[in-house]
Amino acid sequence: MNLLKWSKRPAAEVEARKPEVNIIRGLVARATTPLLPDDYLHLINPLWSARELRGKVLDVTKETDDTATVTIRTGWGFPDSYKPGQYVGIGLQIEGKWHWRSYSLTSIGANENKTIAITVKANPDGFLSSHLVDGVSPGTIIRLQSPKGDFHLPEPVPSKILFVTAGSGITPVMAMLRQLSSHGQTPDIVHIHSAPTRDDVIFLDEMEKLAEEADDYDLNLQLTKEMGKFDVSRMDEWAPDWRERECWACGPVALLDAMETHYEDGGLRERLHVERFAIARTDHGGEGGTVKFAISDKEAEIDGATTLLEAGENLGIQMAFGCRMGICQTCVVPLAGGYVRDLRTGEERREGERIQTCISAVSGECTLDL
Repeated sequence: MNLLKWSKRPAAEVEARKPEVNIIRGLVARATTPLLPDDYLHLINPLWSARELRGKVLDVTKETDDTATVTIRTGWGFPDSYKPGQYVGIGLQIEGKWHWRSYSLTSIGANENKTIAITVKANPDGFLSSHLVDGVSPGTIIRLQSPKGDFHLPEPVPSKILFVTAGSGITPVMAMLRQLSSHGQTPDIVHIHSAPTRDDVIFLDEMEKLAEEADDYDLNLQLTKEMGKFDVSRMDEWAPDWRERECWACGPVALLDAMETHYEDGGLRERLHVERFAIARTDHGGEGGTVKFAISDKEAEIDGATTLLEAGENLGIQMAFGCRMGICQTCVVPLAGGYVRDLRTGEERREGERIQTCISAVSGECTLDL
């Protein structure tokens, strides 16, 4: 058993359909020490790696002025299947620094070409999203993390569904719609989608074509510049039977907060499934200060709004992450020293407690064994 662990260890974090594949990779890694197998494999194919999941950008297609679909060929170890609605971690090296974010998959599953797709909306404050939309070139090698997330349709699919989306919140739901269509499944769907104008509606043509061809898909566009913002009090107007439907909602924090309150007030919270793209922060951020990464021997002075995850990534430290919103628990680590504050609740945590780096900011000084 010890020999087996020794042989697999260099490739232990890389998924494979057949466990023996990781043994081979591990032995290759051991045999090439002190050089890593990637030093050799990269010369053959840059998507072959014994240490990490990789992908290659194949194409970038504009959907709107500030949105693009990025098609990626996946390399060794990337899962053969995933559930439409899940997200994937993307790592891109820009000017010598790795930047990581999670994006919803808009492709629907495994295919012979081993490709996936994400659809990204450029955020003025989001360096990586803007680069993916306007700057990344076909052929660029990126890092990947395995698909994750609980925002997906169950099996069997409910007979009556309500989708409520806004802006780029359409992305995980579009994957669900594409899956249903490809499988010939025809549940009764009411879809409410909010965007400033028709030009801002991502996948507009595809949704309108589906609404025209499918009797069971009812699309309601709320164009906010002429109709006003989405108002949850109008749910009875758009979907009189909303109480009977399973609902999947994705969009800005305010919309999702309103949806949660609406369903809680109606005693139907269990029927609502929510996917958030941003942390629901309180007004009680951290005080800011010094964060130290003991193993990496690096530190940074950060303000009270910068998360420990962001601070580590800015220093070039590869941090574990998933949802980046305090949901999936992927980024949980022990706090080795000092104090941090939870950006969602304002609660302060101290040395010895386990914290989530994606929603924690330093309060004075803290140390992580990373």
